[in-house]
Amino acid sequence: MRVLREAGVPYYWILNPDEKVLVVRRLQPDGHPVALAASTGETVRAEPFDAVELPVGVLFGDEDEEE
Repeated sequence: MRVLREAGVPYYWILNPDEKVLVVRRLQPDGHPVALAASTGETVRAEPFDAVELPVGVLFGDEDEEE
């Protein structure tokens, strides 16, 4: 995380395949706090792509992208 902060990476996503959770972290002066946490079954607008609704399950192959 320190390397990402020092490089100025504005956002990063963590996908946990065991728990089927998406965690989005956003750069702030003190690091990358959690901006969003969501699991399969939820539909989110995850930064920095918040113009698009994303069913989280699609990231894990649980849901059809056309649903």
